[in-house]
Amino acid sequence: MSTMRSHFCGDLRESHIDQEITVVGWVHRRRDHGGVIFVDLRDHSGLLQVVFDPDREEIFKIAEGLRSEFVIQVTARVRNRPEGTVNDKMPTGAVEVLGLDLKVLNKSETPAIQIEGYQEVGEETRLKYRYLDLRRPEMQRNLRLRAQVTRTMRRYLDDQGFLDIETPMLTKATPEGARDYLVPSRTHQGQFFALPQSPQLFKQLLMMSGFDRYYQIVKCFRDEDLRADRQPEFTQVDIETAFLTDEEVMGMAEGMIRELFKEVMDVDLGEFPRMPYAEAMHDYGSDKPDMRIPLKLIEISDLLKEVDFKVFAGPANDPKSRIAAMRVPNGNELSRKQIDEYTNFVGRYGAKGLAYIKCNDIAAGRDGLQSPILKFLPDEAVNGILERTGAQTGDLVFFGADKKNIVNDALGALRVKVGHDMNLVEGDWAPLWVVDFPMFEYDDKEKRLNALHHPFTAPACSADELKANPETALSVAYDMVLNGTELGGGSVRIHEQTMQDTVFELLGISKEEAEEKFGFLLDALKFGAPPHAGLAFGLDRLIMLMTGAGSIRDVMAFPKTQTAACPLTSAPGDADRKQLKELGIQVKKPAAEAPAES
Repeated sequence: MSTMRSHFCGDLRESHIDQEITVVGWVHRRRDHGGVIFVDLRDHSGLLQVVFDPDREEIFKIAEGLRSEFVIQVTARVRNRPEGTVNDKMPTGAVEVLGLDLKVLNKSETPAIQIEGYQEVGEETRLKYRYLDLRRPEMQRNLRLRAQVTRTMRRYLDDQGFLDIETPMLTKATPEGARDYLVPSRTHQGQFFALPQSPQLFKQLLMMSGFDRYYQIVKCFRDEDLRADRQPEFTQVDIETAFLTDEEVMGMAEGMIRELFKEVMDVDLGEFPRMPYAEAMHDYGSDKPDMRIPLKLIEISDLLKEVDFKVFAGPANDPKSRIAAMRVPNGNELSRKQIDEYTNFVGRYGAKGLAYIKCNDIAAGRDGLQSPILKFLPDEAVNGILERTGAQTGDLVFFGADKKNIVNDALGALRVKVGHDMNLVEGDWAPLWVVDFPMFEYDDKEKRLNALHHPFTAPACSADELKANPETALSVAYDMVLNGTELGGGSVRIHEQTMQDTVFELLGISKEEAEEKFGFLLDALKFGAPPHAGLAFGLDRLIMLMTGAGSIRDVMAFPKTQTAACPLTSAPGDADRKQLKELGIQVKKPAAEAPAES
């Protein structure tokens, strides 16, 4: 049987000395040195140095015409590199191969993206020429690690008795907090399928079908505004179990992530501490705190209730507001310009300003402090703030005073930014479970309750207790957090119809609306639905963390831009008239795009 190659480039070592081999790949780099041509040949396994000697005139002439990204086939003899030329940074750096035969399998135009000696180009270019971008060793490593991660997770779940079961891509629109991607139906004109935001309802139905343990590595879709860690299509590791408690589900998920990091990265994550949601918001301003950063938010509302300064007195006396302080060790070194930059930063989160006190000399009392707000604060308040925050000489204390959500968002984000800017990050990995989430959150604009997770999450109380105190009720939900990123989350599900009816009622979902949207699930609850629980991991975010990539786009083969477009294929695009007619759809362009009438 003839083959195009006998070995991969990156596999050749000193054990292959004097063997005649055939390799194929791309010209990574070509160099002419004193009449000898050196080519670094690249395939998926790595780089190999090929030497072309002028003594072989015909082959040498072909080698002179080689350029970056030409695809070639080389038959060669393996030999030691000459003394002093060994490259310790390359796995193949102890050997080189002497070219005996050379074929150009395909030429290449000058690539729009440099593979060797990569220089940053715009994202649009990277995505338009993604097949070139993916040739870069960094991108190859990212996708290889991704494949290793999914392989390890599948093996773990298979060993735990989970079944890999596929759920539909064409389903029904469900209200999950983001817009659905709609798919028009040709056979049911005027009606639409929706692409799933998650397989939530189907995986619950699988538990009701008696499959006990399900998992799926599955594409999900959300038509929402994008950020660095958001894509219109993303991948979930979706898990559901029957007859397991929340503690058992968390233990299983924790074991999987711990084993994953150990096997793929040789990292021991250790135990995962638990933190109630209320504590996370109170101390860190976030439900996904980065525990590598030692800074904390300190509640000082009670110290400022009597001050005349309205900016503080108002929030201090409003139960829906808070005043929090954050001590920054050695923060005195921050310049006025840096403080102004931080003030602009918190403004993005709705904060109207950023008060601060610089502690030049704690022993000197008020005279040792520097701040534009000192004149508004009595000695008792100042002393209370210094004592409670534990401020020392050389420290700086930031303040946030506003509605709780604004203070939490602004100071929570500032905590992370200052932590990184001032090199306060401790350790490499800090895993955490956040638990005891509220069942609902109140929407001031809509004047209604919303489910904090989703409407199928079980409360930690009875239906009567939930009705009596919906705003303080807790759910049996859990989020896994790593380095300030939510890796995944889940909950115990409602498995009893009366409880599900109660939750829908509190969310303002009428019986008719519930029947229309979730009738099939409500019917299934009537036929012996077992207690069940599960969770889902965001695979793209997990890989982003493990590789240290700056965006999930760097760990996906063919991502979209931040406007949910694909420069590679020019998607989305127009549909032709015939297709639209079959679907019973007429496209009405926005007025600005419509051609002018003559």
